[in-house]
Amino acid sequence: MTEPEEVDPATAIPAATVVIFRNARSGGLPELLMVTRSAAMAFAGGAAVFPGGRIDDADRELAASLGHGGDQDDLSARVAAIRETLEETGLVIGLDGIVDAAIAAQARALLLDKGELAPVLAHFGWKLAPQSLTPFARWRPNMKHARTFDTRFYLANLGTGEVDIAIDATENTRLFWISAQEALARADRGEMRVIYPTRRNLERLAQFRSFAEAQDHALAIPPDIIVPFLDRSGPTTLLCIPEDRGYPITAEPFETADRA
Repeated sequence: MTEPEEVDPATAIPAATVVIFRNARSGGLPELLMVTRSAAMAFAGGAAVFPGGRIDDADRELAASLGHGGDQDDLSARVAAIRETLEETGLVIGLDGIVDAAIAAQARALLLDKGELAPVLAHFGWKLAPQSLTPFARWRPNMKHARTFDTRFYLANLGTGEVDIAIDATENTRLFWISAQEALARADRGEMRVIYPTRRNLERLAQFRSFAEAQDHALAIPPDIIVPFLDRSGPTTLLCIPEDRGYPITAEPFETADRA
């Protein structure tokens, strides 16, 4: 077994991810938006993940300009989650203003051209609504990969989900809606790759039959940093997470855990 090499937490790259819910058209379990990352990506290449990415300096500047005070790191992460969602998927979340499919497509094109969200807000007269994102979790895997991320996860709700999505064709190769339960089933059948944090989050999300249930659960549990750790006390070394963070499964054999 190859032992993981721990990294300095201070070197972790701040990032944000958003779990977007929509009502299933069949009236069944809620569906989540996932993206399949390009196999060429250094981190989690070929894996199915939730939309998101690193927090840019422009996200921090935009967050500071809001004058909200409070936790600026959290606010910057919300801005990044909103920006990355528009950039990766074409969906407009966390924004107040007039939006339809055509406007969303124009906004995405402008974002890709400018590289930051502030000019998009100014052009379309939109205002940020970061409070519409609900904190869900914060993960900082402390093992050496090509990159190590300190990622804040948020929940967002689209309700009916009558929206257009389109892949960005750069970092990702596929966009799809799927229930947490079906995503886990596909992963177990080997039809879809999910890395350790994504699997644990899917297992947690699979407990809920609606966005409201997931949101209530998230609001009841502070999103303290989760740092996976090794448990060597038994015959099999386990990769574990703390048991008080709302996750129904908190351990997996280290050898079989997909650590990206």
